[in-house]
Amino acid sequence: MAAFGERLRTERHARSWPIERLAVASGVSRAMISKIERGESSPTAVVLGKLSAALELSVSELLGPGGTGPANLTGEKTGAGGAGDPAPGGGVVRRAADTPEWRDPDTGYLRRQVSTPRFPAAVTEVTLPPGARVPYPAGAYAFIAQLVWVLSGQLTLTDGPAVHALAAGDTFELGEPRPREFRNDGTGDCRYLVIVTRTATP
Repeated sequence: MAAFGERLRTERHARSWPIERLAVASGVSRAMISKIERGESSPTAVVLGKLSAALELSVSELLGPGGTGPANLTGEKTGAGGAGDPAPGGGVVRRAADTPEWRDPDTGYLRRQVSTPRFPAAVTEVTLPPGARVPYPAGAYAFIAQLVWVLSGQLTLTDGPAVHALAAGDTFELGEPRPREFRNDGTGDCRYLVIVTRTATP
């Protein structure tokens, strides 16, 4: 929680934005932003989406520890091998216990950052509990290309006016930025991968 607050403050200061400007751009109250930056409150997935859209960052980038762009996409929790350990041949091994993760305190939605900072795309595993819904504004998809691959369960993905019912094995490549909602109408968890690459620099 404190790490994310510092990350948010770093991005805001990098733009020379006072809290008031971020509040207006995101639709998140000044008081809430201040509490998040001080580590007194954890953002929900909805608030996270609004902040990422205002800052023109993907959610994975905003959850990262510093800097922007795919080379720095990691999550909030870090362990001794959080960035991965060198392997023969230049590879990287990262154990499951060291995989950065973030959980929405409101819905229980869980993000695990599968890729390490050195990988050229952000690969995130998401677990969406039954009945959970997570909406994101169109701005959260600016400057990125994104693919969703359902691993298990059922995912209802609202893409602007279109609604897609996705089952295990189905994929969806997102098009132009639109408001989107990820919803689990099933009775069990839905697990899916999100693969993100940056297409432009804001």
